Amino acid sequence: MLLPELKVRRDKIRALMAQQGIDAALITCNVNLIYTYGRVVSGYLYLPLNAPARLFIKRPNNIEGEHIHSIRKPEQLPDLIKECGLTIPTKLMLEGDELPFKEYSRLAACFPETEVVPCGTSLIRQARSIKTVLEIEMFRRSGVAHAKAYEQIPSVYKPGMTDSRLSIEIERLMRLEGCLGFFRVFGQSMEIFMGSLLSGDNATVPSPYDFALGGEGLDPSLPGGVNGALLQNGQTVMVDLGGNFYGYMCDMSRVFSIGKLPEKAYAAHQTCLEVQEAIAQQAKPGIACEDLYNKAIELVTKAGFADYFMGLGQKAKFIGHGIGLEINEIPVLAPRMKQELEPGMVFALEPKIVLPGIGPVGIENSWAVTMEGLEKLTLCTEEIVEL
Repeated sequence: MLLPELKVRRDKIRALMAQQGIDAALITCNVNLIYTYGRVVSGYLYLPLNAPARLFIKRPNNIEGEHIHSIRKPEQLPDLIKECGLTIPTKLMLEGDELPFKEYSRLAACFPETEVVPCGTSLIRQARSIKTVLEIEMFRRSGVAHAKAYEQIPSVYKPGMTDSRLSIEIERLMRLEGCLGFFRVFGQSMEIFMGSLLSGDNATVPSPYDFALGGEGLDPSLPGGVNGALLQNGQTVMVDLGGNFYGYMCDMSRVFSIGKLPEKAYAAHQTCLEVQEAIAQQAKPGIACEDLYNKAIELVTKAGFADYFMGLGQKAKFIGHGIGLEINEIPVLAPRMKQELEPGMVFALEPKIVLPGIGPVGIENSWAVTMEGLEKLTLCTEEIVEL
């Protein structure tokens, strides 16, 4: 990672720290280390407000350079900080929403004379919500690779397939295009493997995870996505695999059909495309997230699909979510979310409708907020493609 890029990111965090009177941050969670150091390590990035960052590293043992120090245990941190010519902070920020209680308590105990605050997770997520120029370029590149894989989906479908077999073939396409095959999700109870493929009534099965649609899954240990059912004529197949090609979670859903569908399915899909277009026209810096959500509800209600929008019995209470190093970042397009869009935000917009006996229809694309409006990052055929 280029040092100027890392400095921009660290300074964004410092600016937010300064607003809360925080002298330093101690960063140890993988996603935040990627953001502030450019890679995963086992150790701690110490980020003072007015001095260069220091990396105190346990593993790997082959990283060397200025401001990099070896460490065995966190109790060494205060002495190492002093050896660097720095004073012990008066107010120190830890990643309170991500660290296990035991580890948080151990780190806090290393600084008995310091006010330790747990706001690190929310503050760094706020900084990460405004992407840098380089980050947005990573999304553009991911979008190209993502679309290239999706365009090959018809070539791997064979009649008589189960949903799990088709998903495996698409996952292979994604990996061949460079997908890393690992997806980070914020929240202790949030898990996912590469994304989901949903067909027929499996899309109506509720999931414990806070995703747009659920799915039964292949096993109760991972209750989401494919359930091994045979793909049936007259059903839809929604492919929603995350595009992690450069560490950034690009998001895109496309719908395929097994043969022809009832006209209701095409009408519902067109409604979702119209929702996407309306929101893409309305979204710009200064627009509140809840206004975009309300616009979507207005349009699907007018079209007669409100009962099927974003699920059936268990509905998702959002139509879009921020994306980045994790699949669920800020902002969230949901009711009562008064946060306004800002240039540099990147989010996935996913208006979806589930039709009993047919399956899911709809669309999901990744978008970057610009000074003028939105830039679509995932460019691929949006109509239902017959397999």
